[in-house]
Amino acid sequence: MMSDIQYSEGLFYIGDKNDPSAHLAFEEENDVMQIMSTVVAPEEREQGLGTELIDHAVNYARKHKLEIDPVCSFAHEVIKETPEYHVVWKQK
Repeated sequence: MMSDIQYSEGLFYIGDKNDPSAHLAFEEENDVMQIMSTVVAPEEREQGLGTELIDHAVNYARKHKLEIDPVCSFAHEVIKETPEYHVVWKQK
């Protein structure tokens, strides 16, 4: 199931902007997208929303020719475990 992912400056979110079901916060600088945090509301967990947000971020990075530096541990795990995401992964 694909959720309707919205964009606001430095944020991808699902649901209401002021009270999202899930969101991913990022910063862009010098062609690098740093994923700072991925948060899913407790009642919305185990539905793959966090992974959907990471996938959306990866597609955004590809489209804008950015590398991703996953500061967030969840984003790091998902990107590390998904070989097709490695093309945008800025590995240290």
